[in-house]
Amino acid sequence: MKHAEGKFTGAKSTELFYQRWQPAGAPRAAIAIVHGFGEHSGRYPNVVNHFAPRGYAVYGFDHRGHGRSPGKRGHINAWSEFRDDVRAFLRLVAAQEPHRPLFLLGHSLGGLIALEYVLHYPEGLRGVIASSPLLAQPGVSPALLAIAKILSRVAPGVTINTGLDASLISRDPAVVEAYRKDPLVHGVATPRFGTEMTAAQNWTNAHAADLKLPLLLIVGGEDKLSPPEGGRRFFDAVTFTDKQKLDYAGAYHETHNDIIASQVMADMERWLEAHLK
Repeated sequence: MKHAEGKFTGAKSTELFYQRWQPAGAPRAAIAIVHGFGEHSGRYPNVVNHFAPRGYAVYGFDHRGHGRSPGKRGHINAWSEFRDDVRAFLRLVAAQEPHRPLFLLGHSLGGLIALEYVLHYPEGLRGVIASSPLLAQPGVSPALLAIAKILSRVAPGVTINTGLDASLISRDPAVVEAYRKDPLVHGVATPRFGTEMTAAQNWTNAHAADLKLPLLLIVGGEDKLSPPEGGRRFFDAVTFTDKQKLDYAGAYHETHNDIIASQVMADMERWLEAHLK
């Protein structure tokens, strides 16, 4: 496996951090990861270690305001920044992996970003994987959400602690401990981020029937951070026939880092292999 790091230019000329893992031989396909809220592209070793040895090139980047990318932590001015960042990232991946099947994998907030993106720009992608997509209001206080809506108009950039409970990301205590100790992880957001996210959720759910790309939806039955019913409702509203749902009873938010991670990787591999043909 070969690992490399670099930067690319996202929306508004922002230089964003990315990394890639390539197999020893020529890649058969590429997976582009869009990570979740408060985390970064380095938290997907289970995906990398499973797929790179099987001939997949795996790419990930850090959102603005996250990880090793610049920007105020947990803040965006407009949702279009996320969308345009992904578009620039996928152009980079396509340029480095020309003529290879390209799949978009988004987790949590990244799942929402990925779905909203492919509803705008499905071109060049073989399929989309939405892992625990944030399609319903997350497990934060309704009062906090109401305050954020007001503050978005008068103080859009003020930092608010989301109170995210790290114990809910996985049933594997080692994963939870590593998350808590990770210096690149944060749990803050701004009011503008919150209102932009809500608007993106509403738009994406309203346009589910417009999806025209193979979809793999992954949800954890006991996900308390990204309500699984949001993903299930979106899946049911998709009319495109090439869709599959993996609904893991008892699993927490990060199914790829949960105690069933090996099963999730194997199931994901079967779906990807079927869409390489």
